[in-house]
Amino acid sequence: MTLSRALRVAFLSLGLLAAAGTDLGAAPQDHYTKREVLIPMRDGVKLFTAIYAPKDATRAYPVLMERTPYGVRPYGPDAFPSHLGPSSRFEDEGFIFVYQDVRGRMMSEGSFENMRPDRAASGAATDEGTDTFDTLEWVLAHVPGHNGRAGQWGISYPGFYTALGALSGHPALKAVSPQAPVADWFQGDDFHRNGALWLPHAFNFMISFGKPRPAPTPMWPTPLDHGTSDGYAWFLRLGSTGATRGYAKDVAFWNEMLDHPDYDAFWRARDLRPRLKGVKPAVLTVGGWFDAENLFGSLQVFQALGRQSPATDSRLVMGPWFHGGWERSKGDHLGLVQFGSDTSDWFQAEILFPFFMHYLKGAPDPALSKATVFETGANRWRRFDAWPPPQAKEAKLYFQPGGGLGFAPPGKDGGADAFVSDPAKPVPFIEEVAIGMPREYMTADQRFASRRPDVLVFQTVPLEADLTVAGPLRPELFVAVTGTDADWVVKLIDVYPDGFTNPGFNPGSPWYRTANPMGGYQQLVRGEVMRGKYRDSLEKPTPFTPGQPTRVAWSMNDVFHTFRKGHRVMVQLQSTWFPLMDRNPQVFTNINEAQPEDYRKATHTVFHDAARPSSLGVGIYSEK
Repeated sequence: MTLSRALRVAFLSLGLLAAAGTDLGAAPQDHYTKREVLIPMRDGVKLFTAIYAPKDATRAYPVLMERTPYGVRPYGPDAFPSHLGPSSRFEDEGFIFVYQDVRGRMMSEGSFENMRPDRAASGAATDEGTDTFDTLEWVLAHVPGHNGRAGQWGISYPGFYTALGALSGHPALKAVSPQAPVADWFQGDDFHRNGALWLPHAFNFMISFGKPRPAPTPMWPTPLDHGTSDGYAWFLRLGSTGATRGYAKDVAFWNEMLDHPDYDAFWRARDLRPRLKGVKPAVLTVGGWFDAENLFGSLQVFQALGRQSPATDSRLVMGPWFHGGWERSKGDHLGLVQFGSDTSDWFQAEILFPFFMHYLKGAPDPALSKATVFETGANRWRRFDAWPPPQAKEAKLYFQPGGGLGFAPPGKDGGADAFVSDPAKPVPFIEEVAIGMPREYMTADQRFASRRPDVLVFQTVPLEADLTVAGPLRPELFVAVTGTDADWVVKLIDVYPDGFTNPGFNPGSPWYRTANPMGGYQQLVRGEVMRGKYRDSLEKPTPFTPGQPTRVAWSMNDVFHTFRKGHRVMVQLQSTWFPLMDRNPQVFTNINEAQPEDYRKATHTVFHDAARPSSLGVGIYSEK
């Protein structure tokens, strides 16, 4: 899709869009010059910065900046990237693009610190806010042709720097877009989920990213060669979480992370959320419903701004995307699940580009809604004045005897289900062979898991009408275990009818029928874990008492999904999800120091009777 006609006419009338006849397919070097500079910070450390400025000097341009720990490649004054900015619209329109290696990374001077704490917590003279301020101050003083306004954007770790840039206090910074920002590496982003280590993603990333960098370099560290594509087998052979230290002797942060198994001062200092107060620039937070890395961060940044910085012009966009999919794909599918349109181009044209054009170039106000969110299942964009929408009414899907699931509480004789959880034979998180964390797992078919004896399955009858769920999911489990610790993985699943096919599917001839992968497909909508010992507090773990019924409840990341008529709603419950998360020995201990012999089988019981009604809390959305 393209910009709405009204906005295009208004932008053109103001001279805010590239003129007709401009070669919009030209390479960046045809219309931009490049400078590479070392910008001094207030403490004398110099940060490597690449600046791309339009060759056309007849207009003034705003600054659009990305600060990143991943490198501002390609390096060299004559080397240009394939494109500039979040999309080709920005490059074609004309901005002064500023890309910077953050302190201590790649070609910048100084020492790097992961999720760098602010000055108030660290006692240092600088932080990411001051580095952002000093960079903008230098750019505005030394780069001609700007209009005095600046914006910042970034995906993932650069989204974290974007959020902190909003706190810099620089008066020229008018608008920021933190996209999939890292917010908290213990509770819900990237490396942990409620204390459980997200093993292949965290390890495979940090084992190279975290290597020492004794001097500025344009070279990325060599990734680990696992010698196999089978992550399930490779991580299982390690024997324990702590065994990863053998591969990370020179990776300081990996060892620091394992040295802090609970949510303590180390993690609190790196939590982005408490810092988001008094934010002056307009903020457009962006996330993907199927982002396996920083879905938590997107939702939490938006919520924190609403609580702590209510005067900020803060808006949210959530699409059907994997991590960064709004810039790196069409966003029309993930795996076999279809979304019906090029959602990424729609977002870039109708949301992100008008947002920055308004605040940085004075274009008409696009009048964005407080929350623009994609409704998966129904495959349509919706606009709300708040997120979650107040129309979503809380309800509970109760586990029933015989694998049933429904809104009516179970009876007094509802009973319980039990399974044996064996750390030596953990439930895989995806059916395919992979050394890492395939992004497709977020919508993957769960039939392989539902057939295992260590996965409990509860499902409704086929729905008689569409059912839309909006907002966070809230499991409330009543359980008993024979060990002293246990993980609880809850998965919300959309079960497709047996006759469902994707558009364009050809079943073949009656004699040689092609398998229909979508018939009976069990689509993962949301899956999260609570490491049992953190059920009451992430800071103070407590053991289970063997055999004693115990309540385990928490809040999962939001969804906005419609289960269509004829589909079923399913909940799967399990205690291993490997190697996506590290294994729990099922003995109360510091898991990061556990030895292979500490891992033991245990029997886990889930109650679903009137006195102990295990359930999944949902928000039922209706426009009526």
